Amino acid sequence: MNSKPLLIIISGPSGSGKGTLCNKLRQALPNLMYSISATTRPSRPGEINGVDYFFVSEADFRNQLRSGEFLEWAEVYGNYYGTPRRPVEAWLREGKDVLLELDIQGAQQVKKFFPRALLIFIKPPSLEELGVRIAKRGTDSVETIRKRLEYVPEELQAAKNYDYVVINDREERALAELLGIIKKEKERLSSTRGDS
Repeated sequence: MNSKPLLIIISGPSGSGKGTLCNKLRQALPNLMYSISATTRPSRPGEINGVDYFFVSEADFRNQLRSGEFLEWAEVYGNYYGTPRRPVEAWLREGKDVLLELDIQGAQQVKKFFPRALLIFIKPPSLEELGVRIAKRGTDSVETIRKRLEYVPEELQAAKNYDYVVINDREERALAELLGIIKKEKERLSSTRGDS
């Protein structure tokens, strides 16, 4: 093993394109492990249980929470989201890089457990563009879109707590920037082998 594993956390407002960028990263870096979150929100058209999310009832989520099965969890837009602890810890022990797509609350929770985690915030080019992207998805009600947009200023403020901010104006450019950041951080980690 030539370097320590990297725990990469990507966050950003709904509609910033973080999900698409995470998928592209996984295609570009096939050895990157991806943790699937559990959620109580209903699935959107085309989403597959166990691939996009583990879709669970609120009762099941609360049971898993009480059992300490989540690395982090949060209530976002009235739904619960959580990252299963076991696979992430196992992959890191095995020396594998891990990618988590988390909201700002979850990212800060994980950073407490893994201070060396790499936090990257995906920013939309503008608030107007963000609104257009969310509406274009056609998967959310007007009320849900309104709630998501109300939360955006708080999310954008949180970007200052991240190691990097990537503006997703063009997908190819943003992906290239993400790949460059990961490469740089991997090199930095392998050059500090003596640290723990």
